Amino acid sequence: MMNLILDIGNTYCKLAVFKQGKLVDQERFLAEELLTQLINFLKKNTGITHGIVSSVAKIPLESIEFLEKSLRLIQLTNKIPVPFNNKYKTPLSLGIDRIALMAKAASYPAQGAKLVIDAGTCITFDFLTEKNTYLGGAISPGLQMRYKAMHTFTEKLPLLKTEDVKLPVLLIGNTTVACMDSGVICGASLEIDAYINRIKEKYKDLTVILTGGDSLLLSKNLKNSIFVHPNFLLEGLDTILEFNKD
Repeated sequence: MMNLILDIGNTYCKLAVFKQGKLVDQERFLAEELLTQLINFLKKNTGITHGIVSSVAKIPLESIEFLEKSLRLIQLTNKIPVPFNNKYKTPLSLGIDRIALMAKAASYPAQGAKLVIDAGTCITFDFLTEKNTYLGGAISPGLQMRYKAMHTFTEKLPLLKTEDVKLPVLLIGNTTVACMDSGVICGASLEIDAYINRIKEKYKDLTVILTGGDSLLLSKNLKNSIFVHPNFLLEGLDTILEFNKD
């Protein structure tokens, strides 16, 4: 049996297939192509019996109807049973992406507490104790958001993009672009390192996992020991699906 994972964003979607906890296929495409991509993806990957949908946007009815006819489907909400103890004070406001990350962290093969850092549109920090209790974390502007803010709120600073960043990033920039790159990339890296160090003051045996679209870019500038897992969110969705199977 195989599991279908569908992660719907505002602009892009991700489809993935897991077999016994292992990622065997994945696709990324524009949200407007969802139904066509679903049909083709299921034709290519036969044997899928269960699926889970995680969405930050409204899910098109025709896509849901197609999936419900094709497999046993669940939709991720912040009310779904999860394999960790949620102590967040406002659980109904907790993002479903952060729920999925903590589900994967709860089964991650490491002792002690875990800190999952997701470097996407925002940079989120989520903390799980050694007893799999979720306490919360922090939310900070993502890299592209920082670039956009500098361009939007000044007269002359250009709009830069993370995909154009050239490594290594200079700590002491010698051009306007280099200074902006330093402020964004080095600044975010220093922020992340400082957050990790502060958590480690109380939780010595801490495992840090970095994921998200900008994880590889940031990992080059971090001083702390971390594990980079680009597909941690997809794995978390598969974990929740398995946890909720009959």
